Amino acid sequence: MAKDVIIACDFGSAAETLAFLDRFTGQKPFVKIGMELFYAEGPQIVREIKNRGHRIFLDLKLHDIPNTVKKAMRSLSALDVDIVNLHASGTRAMMEAALEGLTRPDGTRPLLIAVTQLTSTDQAALEKELLIEKPMAEVVMAYAENARGAGLDGVVCSPLEAGKVHETCGEGFLTVTPGVRFSGGDKDDQKRVTTPGDARALGSDFIVVGRPITQADDPVAAYQRCVKEFLG
Repeated sequence: MAKDVIIACDFGSAAETLAFLDRFTGQKPFVKIGMELFYAEGPQIVREIKNRGHRIFLDLKLHDIPNTVKKAMRSLSALDVDIVNLHASGTRAMMEAALEGLTRPDGTRPLLIAVTQLTSTDQAALEKELLIEKPMAEVVMAYAENARGAGLDGVVCSPLEAGKVHETCGEGFLTVTPGVRFSGGDKDDQKRVTTPGDARALGSDFIVVGRPITQADDPVAAYQRCVKEFLG
């Protein structure tokens, strides 16, 4: 799958989401559907956006006992999305069960990636709140190696860690990276951030960009700027 910009459609309703996508005349950007929209509208919004011709990253970050995640992934596999994710901290057994559940009887499945550490988490929170005393980069690499060992296709990480993930897990192991902001823009609640151009240089395969596009005065122009800076 070629590198691309994924728009985080973190809206609270189908109407708002579809009105936003209607602005992209003649374009079908890759979109992320996260918990806010999925919990508000359910699977039907996924089907609607897919029917419009968009590729979809379903960002629900599953994290539960292996059997529960396996059954949940079996349900999600029917939605025909392109990427699904879960938390790597749920253990290798959970990730292996997820992969089994996501794989359809004909052997096809969406790409499955694991969240290493959220880009809103910094070293201080890692140590003081999560009681993980290792350096952030070391934790991310360990989680990435667990995901690769479980047979997953890649990880969600900061662009700052993308290059090292490729060194550790191989160039074909995908890095999907949120925490991307335009130069001089507001970081919002993100802690480990880069610009689209820096993310490209650091080795990100996909960047996930929400508010810098969705809250821009001209979202289409902001998206096109992001594509230009990331893809060159």
